[in-house]
Amino acid sequence: MAVRLIVTFTTKTGKGPDFIASFAPVVEEVLKEKGCEQYELFRSEENSERIVLLERWTTAGDLDAHAEAMRARGPSPTAPFRDEDAPPVLERFEV
Repeated sequence: MAVRLIVTFTTKTGKGPDFIASFAPVVEEVLKEKGCEQYELFRSEENSERIVLLERWTTAGDLDAHAEAMRARGPSPTAPFRDEDAPPVLERFEV
């Protein structure tokens, strides 16, 4: 069964474009991972500091392997642009 992960980030004021630019190389890499069907960032029109990452994985195991690979990559390139008072919110859904 496919799995969807929705991750909502909040950036520091005015840092949305920097966040997206710093994440672009990660998106390119992840799209090549086994089972990755979607890995896209979207910036809110109502709140320019809110960015949503939509992920879709063929299986839960593929998503778990991706999560492990992300931990192994080390610090996120988006960290300097995130609002420290608003940690990312992860929501996992069966599709």
